[in-house]
Amino acid sequence: MPESLILDAEAVLWSAERNDLKGHDLLVVLHGYGSDEHDLFALRTYFPQDLVVAALAAPLTPPWPAPGRSWYPIEGLDTRDAAGITAAAEAVLAWLDEHAQGAASIGLLGFSQGAAVSLQSLRLAPERIDYVVNLSGYVTPGALPKDEELAELKPPVFWGRGSHDEVIPAALVLHTTQWLPERVELSGRVYQDMAHSVSEAELADLRVFIDKQRERLAERNS
Repeated sequence: MPESLILDAEAVLWSAERNDLKGHDLLVVLHGYGSDEHDLFALRTYFPQDLVVAALAAPLTPPWPAPGRSWYPIEGLDTRDAAGITAAAEAVLAWLDEHAQGAASIGLLGFSQGAAVSLQSLRLAPERIDYVVNLSGYVTPGALPKDEELAELKPPVFWGRGSHDEVIPAALVLHTTQWLPERVELSGRVYQDMAHSVSEAELADLRVFIDKQRERLAERNS
């Protein structure tokens, strides 16, 4: 089993005062392999100004000469250890325990590795996460104790990926395609001619999805 991971709270980038979350919707973003907390933080300009965005820094350093940070080790494109992904998800949940108190809602948005960790976090604690955005990511194979609870709650998940994405193995894409619809309220799109990246069209769809979730959650909390 991998050692417990701890996220660097001082490295987190916030779009608002971190101590003033009460009553605000929070979107936590998780970058991809070889990137860092600055990458997805730039997406905040596509979201409503009153949505609080917190960009986390992954806890691991990839092997030299890869830049940036990683959520779990990758040994070749086809090797992704489920235990490492779960350890990263547990670290995200521990960060939420300490730093997301008082938020009116919590959404997770991840790209690639960050998306896999976001979905794994949802599976570990489906009662705590209101929705997930999966950008070019996948569901980790293997069962988790709360998968049945997840299927009962069916939280909203947006899944966007490119038709020319050659980074995520086809077997993992197929697994995700088969696994998600039975356990979440799934929406999303395959973007033609897009590789392992994010497009303007995807960001427009993402804004619609997040606006819809905020409206739903506002009604729930009223």
